Amino acid sequence: MVYKIGNEEVEAIKEVMRYSKFDRYIDGDNSITTRFEREFSEKIGTNYSLAVSSGTAALICGLAAMEIGPGDEVIIPSYTYIATALAVLAVGAIPIIAEIDESLTIDPTDISSKITTRTKAIIPVHMRGLPCNMSDILQIAKQYKLLILEDSAQACGGSYKGVRLGALGDAGMFSFNHYKNITCGEGGALVTNNLKIYQRAIIQHHGGYIYEIDAPNFQIDSFAGWNFRLSEIQSAMLRVQLTRLDGILEALRTEKDFILSRIEENSQALKANLIYDKKGDCGSNVFFIFRTSEQAKKFIEITTAEDIDVWCAYTKGHVYSEWEPILRGKGAHHPLRNPLSNQKVSSFYSTDMCPRTLDILNRTIGISTKIDRPSFVLEELVQRLIKTANYVR
Repeated sequence: MVYKIGNEEVEAIKEVMRYSKFDRYIDGDNSITTRFEREFSEKIGTNYSLAVSSGTAALICGLAAMEIGPGDEVIIPSYTYIATALAVLAVGAIPIIAEIDESLTIDPTDISSKITTRTKAIIPVHMRGLPCNMSDILQIAKQYKLLILEDSAQACGGSYKGVRLGALGDAGMFSFNHYKNITCGEGGALVTNNLKIYQRAIIQHHGGYIYEIDAPNFQIDSFAGWNFRLSEIQSAMLRVQLTRLDGILEALRTEKDFILSRIEENSQALKANLIYDKKGDCGSNVFFIFRTSEQAKKFIEITTAEDIDVWCAYTKGHVYSEWEPILRGKGAHHPLRNPLSNQKVSSFYSTDMCPRTLDILNRTIGISTKIDRPSFVLEELVQRLIKTANYVR
């Protein structure tokens, strides 16, 4: 969904078209993309920011920058878009899938149980705008000397204990596709306070080439990378979108707070999911967890029949059990590039390998919040939710 877009974005794009400078490096240090990166770093609170072509590209650049590769293992959650796992495979490493808890984010206890001598990093995913339990995750990473790459694709602008998501680990990534808090259609960013990670990410995103504006400050040698550059058109749109971010989050949080407070006052039948930082939650979704999956299914059937947009948290593509290529051990286009080709490795995966995740997701229903829903419509929505919950419990 695009939360808010207007003439400002159109005019910004027109300006780029007028001057016909679409490559971010034409204007060097004064490019629109470079200006967006500076503004994004300031917003997130990191020293460095690199704009790239997608959230997946940001993950790949982050992992490559951390020198993650063949033989390494990276722990990821069982509830995330498949891109999180694909990025690990793209650098030749093996994704190790961990359970979630009732926050719908990775369970720190299960992270600990999945660590081996080959584990090099953790990718905590702030799924659906909900902050992970970063205190425990950071402690685990410190104890085992692991790197953290935060997946904040769905949580741009969120925070944990006053720190913006993406700025807590060694690096953080963001997505700017159509369905994110701010958008340019497709796009992404990697942020970090680590100069080496930043410089290696630049090399990875620019085909191994160190551009003249970066070269004087580089402290590492080049290597063969890929092409993940963002265009000036996309960056022009993102600079405008970034000015809207805090207002979008305020509106989403206000609606979510209203829904939760009204239901808490008037119903015992709906139990909200665990949230590790309510102030830092983006507020883009409201989740309720039922005692049984049958109750959740019945709730969805009734509300859907009444044209209420309620959905099961178990959504296609975002649950490990739907990651068919990985479950079948097809980790690349060619066997010699496939990290999962080893029989022992491919046996890691099965549709029932994370039973707690499947149980939680099948008992959880979600409601997407909006920034412009009229108050009387919102009040009616809450009353209908309460009525249906009382009926199915």
